[in-house]
Amino acid sequence: MVGIVVIGAGRWGNHLIRNVLEHPDAELAAVVDRDPERLAAMAEKYKLDGRVILTTGWASVKALPQVQAVLVATPATDHYETISQILDRGCHVFAEKPLTLDPQEAIELCRLAESKNLVLCVDHTYLFNPTVERGAEVVNSGALGQLRYGYAARTHLGPVRRDVDVLWDLVIHDIAIFNRWLGESPTQVSATGEVWLQPHAEAAPSDWFPQGLADVAWATLLYPSGFRAQIHLCWCNPDKQRRLAVVGSEGTLVFDELNESPLMLYRGRVDRSEAGDWVASATERESIDCPPGEPLRRAFEGFLESVRSNQPCDRSSGWVGVELVKVLRGLTESSHQGGVPVSLE
Repeated sequence: MVGIVVIGAGRWGNHLIRNVLEHPDAELAAVVDRDPERLAAMAEKYKLDGRVILTTGWASVKALPQVQAVLVATPATDHYETISQILDRGCHVFAEKPLTLDPQEAIELCRLAESKNLVLCVDHTYLFNPTVERGAEVVNSGALGQLRYGYAARTHLGPVRRDVDVLWDLVIHDIAIFNRWLGESPTQVSATGEVWLQPHAEAAPSDWFPQGLADVAWATLLYPSGFRAQIHLCWCNPDKQRRLAVVGSEGTLVFDELNESPLMLYRGRVDRSEAGDWVASATERESIDCPPGEPLRRAFEGFLESVRSNQPCDRSSGWVGVELVKVLRGLTESSHQGGVPVSLE
């Protein structure tokens, strides 16, 4: 049994608590949250008994001998300080994305974990989504032909965060999926956005978001192969979308979470006729079967396996988190400059 503390009992912390309680190899030792009412709500919801400590501060439980790992679901602005303290205590860490807001701080956390022979994972849950895994197999099979470009949309009414803007909140998912499917990382990025709800974000660092927290954003990723992906993000749009596509010379692969068949392969190409016109040919659509599995549970199981083996998880290690934070930072810099492309090389 791996003794675990969950820090942060909000929306995502709630899912983490559930997964810890449901896993036969994990034991929930404590829940930490600054809000006593939230702690009481968790105790009621999950019928937590006296064996699970509920506290408003990490200091009161960090000396518990049974604690081997800590799951962090606090605002991103707190991550560097919180995770540093946990690693110094000698505990493994599973952190909510993003790892930090600053790439250098993320690198420091990875090095600290390595120096103490500890596991540091980030919950990039889409990398554990069976549909995303199956999509990578389709792309790598060559079924799409020569890869050309991609696009994605991630919109809904909330949840609206107060610590980071919509870019930092949402785009990391699509970047992770594109990187996984393409097998490469962006070398140049650009972004623009608009602020309506929070022009003065009190809970966010002003030096990172001097123009407030963007509610809508458009991001462009350019990859070494020449592949270009464009992403639309918004948390105040009632047209809910969770859609990502990769387009090739022989077809398009679409991952649509809201579709009954979430992974669709649309085959087809444009050929020139004898008359010199361009016409569609070889068109067909296929629903790709994907195995079931809750992504967060699979990510958590991967973390537990890493703790048991004391080996980093290739899909969610802190270093994977570093690369994604670098992309996010580049997008932020571009947005601050009105969309000027930023090189990541």
